[in-house]
Amino acid sequence: MRPMKVTLPDGKELELADGATGADAAASIGPGLAKAALAVKVDGTTRDLTAALPDGATLEIITDRSGDDALALIRHDTAHVLAAAMLELYPGVKISIGPAIENGFYYDFDFPDGVTFSDADFERVEAKMKEHVAADEAFVREDVSVGDALARFRAEGQDYKVELIEDLVNDADPAHPVDTVSLYTNGPFTDLCRGPHAPTTRRIGAFKLQSVAGAYWRGDSDRQMLTRVYGTAFFKQKELDAHLHLLEEARARDHRKLGRELGLFTFSDLSPGMPLWQPPGMVIWNQLTDLWRSENRVRGYEEVKTPILWDVELFKASGHWDNYRENMYFSEVEGRTFGLKPMNCPGHVQLFKDVRRSYRELPIRFSEQGLVHRHEPSGTLHGLMRVRHITQDDAHIFCTEDQIEDGEVGCMDFGFALYELFGFEPKLELSTRPEKRLGSDEMWDRAEAALKNALDRQELDYEINAGDGAFYGPKIDLHMRDSLGRSWQLGTVQLDYQMPERLDIHYIGADNAEHRPVMIHRALLGSFERFIGILVEHYAGEFPLWLAPTQATVLSISERHNDAAAQTRERLRAAGLRVALDDRNESVGRKIRDAELAKVPYMLVVGDREAESGSVSVRRHGEGDQGTVTVDEFVATIGELVAARK
Repeated sequence: MRPMKVTLPDGKELELADGATGADAAASIGPGLAKAALAVKVDGTTRDLTAALPDGATLEIITDRSGDDALALIRHDTAHVLAAAMLELYPGVKISIGPAIENGFYYDFDFPDGVTFSDADFERVEAKMKEHVAADEAFVREDVSVGDALARFRAEGQDYKVELIEDLVNDADPAHPVDTVSLYTNGPFTDLCRGPHAPTTRRIGAFKLQSVAGAYWRGDSDRQMLTRVYGTAFFKQKELDAHLHLLEEARARDHRKLGRELGLFTFSDLSPGMPLWQPPGMVIWNQLTDLWRSENRVRGYEEVKTPILWDVELFKASGHWDNYRENMYFSEVEGRTFGLKPMNCPGHVQLFKDVRRSYRELPIRFSEQGLVHRHEPSGTLHGLMRVRHITQDDAHIFCTEDQIEDGEVGCMDFGFALYELFGFEPKLELSTRPEKRLGSDEMWDRAEAALKNALDRQELDYEINAGDGAFYGPKIDLHMRDSLGRSWQLGTVQLDYQMPERLDIHYIGADNAEHRPVMIHRALLGSFERFIGILVEHYAGEFPLWLAPTQATVLSISERHNDAAAQTRERLRAAGLRVALDDRNESVGRKIRDAELAKVPYMLVVGDREAESGSVSVRRHGEGDQGTVTVDEFVATIGELVAARK
């Protein structure tokens, strides 16, 4: 047999016999790797170890040290083990799909009439799953004809598998019909599956079922409601334990829970997906607004305000009608169709267009705390993180071609300065042209090159997120990790040649001729709603002093100290601090405990000595006694911290 070659990640070539598999490649490198191997990546695609390798391929051996690729494998394995256990424990259950997802897996089931399933059943199911793991069942792939697969699943009464196969056949390109499908068997269980899988069930180190939810078949509310069982899996028990601890911490920090407890915001069924802000929440909102406004001002942005309701002709011209109208809300007004704006950019273009512009004015920077509305399906709404009423920290820069790079760099520098205040370190992605887009390939080439040049100029590390650009242009997305290590996308900087063209705007150049400007779209906090939700969870409700709704609470030791405590509060308020007074007829210990639960940064105790000397006994949230200082000293110290946003 003639030899073949594959290239390893370090560039070395590996010579193998023709028809060699991933397992053969791992064994040729060494027995330790052969034992550790889970799967292989062939030209970037993960495959089973038993799959034959093509000559000339690039090859990576996946082991338990391969991060997300490895975890996705064993989580998919665990989904199959879950389905096997369910079929044994619940005769007649129908199975649908069970993919690996971020941080875990799920499988959807259709239980027979009269059978219920809840998290109370997890222990029983997990015990059966452990039997399959301990049995070290091999995952065996078999490619069978469509006819044989349909006959098998029809005989088993697995209607969802039958529908999946029929759809694969019907949706296939006529030039490439589907004749076979792949099945995977572990122990007594066989599933329709594309794979890949690890060699055996024993590679699943530790797993846990986590929750039960309803899920419509194919996501269609007119179809059967299935029972979705979520779980997760890791290679080691200590990794699972750490993950579960992190989930407990996340639940304790859930912004919906803390938002209620701290009185920040609420929701109403009469206006789903649109938060109502309580006074403490508005304090945080307004502090962020002040930050946004002052930082925009020093960077040359001019604040504007545009309507939320526009004739749909504007959205047809801008491209939103063809690309976004399923996410919009509409209303008929005097025989004309109007839409609530999903984005602020068309309005900013109208402001640019309203005045004859010269090249000497460019770049023009418009900023707006812009209210937009987007229809999100009710099932996707999630507190402040996914809403229908969105207030963006939006801005648009109208510039010449030569000003693009400086504009992009300025936007990113602005973002980095903001994120540093909150302890966020950005991770950057360059999102390139999507399949559904406006404009020519030449335009997209030019736009993507401009963003890449801006990133390279700053020597910034970034990843390419292919196909995830906006329909009108590429973008740089800025992601952050919070205190729990979770990643959030906050900022975006987008380059747009399309909207100036479609809405026909121009400026007068040095040659006294009309020229088309370029637009940079920019939001750095993303939306005020979502950003506040992230901050609540990031800080666990313990906001920095400058953001805290109540910065200090004055506590009277007894009723005879109430007047002195009230006078102290007024002095602090006059100095510009946000201060509350607790003069209830309760013990000072109870008052301190309640202030701690409310996460107030400072508690200022006033008793006989403090009343006589004009001082306060200071306690710091979570830290305890800080000593006694005069009111003026406290104001000076805290005032400096607040002003510096420390």
